[in-house]
Amino acid sequence: MLSEPLSEALSSLHRTDGRPVEWCVATGLVDYDLAVAEMEARVAAIASGAAAERVWLLEHPPLYTAGVSSRDADLLDAGRFPVHRTGRGGQFTYHGPGQRVAYVMLDLNARGRDVRGLVRSLEAWIISALDVFGVPAGTREGRVGVWVERKGPGWTREDKIAAIGVKVRKWVSFHGISLNVEPDLDHFNGIVPCGIAEHGVTSLVDLGVLATMDDADAALKASFQRVFGGTVDVASDTWA
Repeated sequence: MLSEPLSEALSSLHRTDGRPVEWCVATGLVDYDLAVAEMEARVAAIASGAAAERVWLLEHPPLYTAGVSSRDADLLDAGRFPVHRTGRGGQFTYHGPGQRVAYVMLDLNARGRDVRGLVRSLEAWIISALDVFGVPAGTREGRVGVWVERKGPGWTREDKIAAIGVKVRKWVSFHGISLNVEPDLDHFNGIVPCGIAEHGVTSLVDLGVLATMDDADAALKASFQRVFGGTVDVASDTWA
């Protein structure tokens, strides 16, 4: 539960100097190529010491992204939405309205240079945020992302509710996570999400949680502060 303290392992990515992370929420749908360009610029500025760390929350128009491990066979409907090849880890994923994307630009030089620890902390961040809505979630061995177990009369299955794909350059992270709040789940049918065909995809609303994007953002923010440390709000158009 959110009221419980984090383990020492998961709090190890806190900055020792306590410097807050800029927390930026975009309005409207943000073009994917623009977002990547903004991330590239911010990562370079963080690495040079010219800018603060930042988490950028946004929504994209419908599109597919292909990570460095993606397989062409997993793109089932190439003409459905634009496909963007990206340098993040992972395989194919979908982004679109109703899905909260959080691009996480953290300076691992100030957080222990632990990439695996970063991924574990991103998972813990999402799981803790979902706990706010009473959604039990977790990770699975051999499967990237955050999963929920669903049960009905005579059946049980596991569905993915959040994806993780990061890249690190000069020990600064970028790309990040995507949490399904209320996207059109049919849009995932044009790909094999993250190369995993035997499991499904779900969202908060699909699970019966009538959460708004603002509700999700509030839960993500509170959980982020526990896992990574303090934040400070900045305007969505502030990129200097």
